[in-house]
Amino acid sequence: MDTIVLLCAGGLGLSSLLGSAVGLLFRRIPHKWNDIFLGFCAGMMLAAALVCLILPGFEAVGGYDVWQVVAGVVSGVVLVGFLDFFTPHLHNFSGIDPEAHRGSSTVNKVLLFVMAIAIHKFPEGIATGIALGGTNTGNSLAITLAIALQNIPEGMVVVTPLMVVGAKFMRVVFIALAIALLEIAGVFAGYFLGNISELLLPAMLGMAGGAMLYVISDEMIPETHSHGFQKESTYALVAGVVMMLIIQKFV
Repeated sequence: MDTIVLLCAGGLGLSSLLGSAVGLLFRRIPHKWNDIFLGFCAGMMLAAALVCLILPGFEAVGGYDVWQVVAGVVSGVVLVGFLDFFTPHLHNFSGIDPEAHRGSSTVNKVLLFVMAIAIHKFPEGIATGIALGGTNTGNSLAITLAIALQNIPEGMVVVTPLMVVGAKFMRVVFIALAIALLEIAGVFAGYFLGNISELLLPAMLGMAGGAMLYVISDEMIPETHSHGFQKESTYALVAGVVMMLIIQKFV
C-alpha cells in the first residue's frame, strides 16, 4: 500500500482527535468562531467535491459514458441520505440541530451520538480513499486537507453533547478515538473500492463527490446558519472555495 495512503489516513484520524482534544480542553467554543471556521471548511469541501472528485470523473469518461459519474453522484447522495434518515441524531442535545430523527427515544444516547458522527466520518474517509485511488495525487491531497480541517471544529462539537448527556471523561476519550478510527477505516475502504477496477473509478469518484455534497448541504451549512452568524459563515465559505481552488492549482 502506498505511503501516501497511510499518511492521509493518519492525518485525518489525528485531526479528528485534535478537534476532540481542543473541545475537552476549552469545553465551549463561541458559536461565531466555530461557524466561521466550519463555513470555511464547508467551502473547501464544496470545491474539493466538484474540482477534485466529480470533474475528474467526467474527464475519465467520454461521450455518453458521463452517465456513470451522474449515477455515482446520485448513489452517493442516496446512500448518505439513507443513513441520515435511519440513524438518529443527538445534535439537539447541544442545541445545534433541532431536527428529530427516528428512534431517538429508544436507543442509548451515547450510541446515538456515535452513530450520528459515523454518518459524517465514514463517507468522508471513503471519499478520501477513492481519490487516493485515482491518478492525480494533487486532488487527493487537496481533499485530505479540506476534510482534515473540517475534522477540527467537528471534533470540538462532538464533546459538548456527550458531556450534556453525562458521559464520563474516559468514555468521551474512547468515543473520540473510535470516531477517528472509523474515518481511517473509511479511507482504506475507499482506496480498496477505487482500485477494484479502473472502469469503476469514474462512478466511485462521482459517489464520493455526491456523498460530500450531501454532508455539506444537509449538515455543515445549516449548522453554520443556525446561530445568527449567517453572513460571517457565508463569507468564510466563499473564502474556503477560493482557497481550495488555489491549493488545487499548486499541489
